[in-house]
Amino acid sequence: MVRLAIAGAAGRMGRALVEAATRADDMSVTAALERSESPALGRDAGELAGAVRLGVLVSDRLDPAAFDVLIDFTRPEPTLGHLDVCVRHARRIVIGTTGFDEAGRARIAEAGRTIPVVFAPNMSVGVNLCFKLLEIAARTLGEGTDVEIVEAHHRHKVDAPSGTALRMGEVIAQARGRSLQELMLPPARAGARPDGAIGFAVVRAGEIVGEHTALFVGRGERVEITHRAESRATFAEGAVRAARWIATRDPGLYDMQDVLGLR
Repeated sequence: MVRLAIAGAAGRMGRALVEAATRADDMSVTAALERSESPALGRDAGELAGAVRLGVLVSDRLDPAAFDVLIDFTRPEPTLGHLDVCVRHARRIVIGTTGFDEAGRARIAEAGRTIPVVFAPNMSVGVNLCFKLLEIAARTLGEGTDVEIVEAHHRHKVDAPSGTALRMGEVIAQARGRSLQELMLPPARAGARPDGAIGFAVVRAGEIVGEHTALFVGRGERVEITHRAESRATFAEGAVRAARWIATRDPGLYDMQDVLGLR
């Protein structure tokens, strides 16, 4: 039985993670975290998620003795703090948080030298299949094709473009033998589009769970690769799958392509 800690357990994603974990026969939620000012502190994590009562109370303290794998979909600063605890106490971590700067990503990579880490901007199985399809499309269609990545999320999402959209751009750029930094158009752009550039368009509205489309537009034809998430359950189930996979792995920095065997 893999003992799970869920960070941000009272949030929308946290509740979905608790619910997904309770459906898994080989998983047990043994710790639930929230920020110190959360009104959910002291409440049962299972009841918050609309699942069975777990006897696990939401806390603002991460007890390293209480879990084997931490799943964290919160924000960069608390995630990095939780990462430090996992490194100090040799615990595994699955990170679905987005919006890290270069220094934060470097800290995660460094942690992977000591403990097993799954770090992915999107835990959905379907999205990760799309990453593979994007690689094939980029290689096949070549640099003469314009690329625009359009993403839409709920009005509360902070980072833009989303981590998933940026990863889509990275996959396409790498397939062309370039970096995203070289090819990414600035968000507010004017004038003619340069050859080989990768553009991004962002929508923040309502309660959209997550939609991503990569458009490859060539002369006389257009190829679109789209993923639409109808529920946060798809991300939660992917994260639980990642926790199951990493529970038996050696230290290293992994992503969902590793978890799903797509490399």
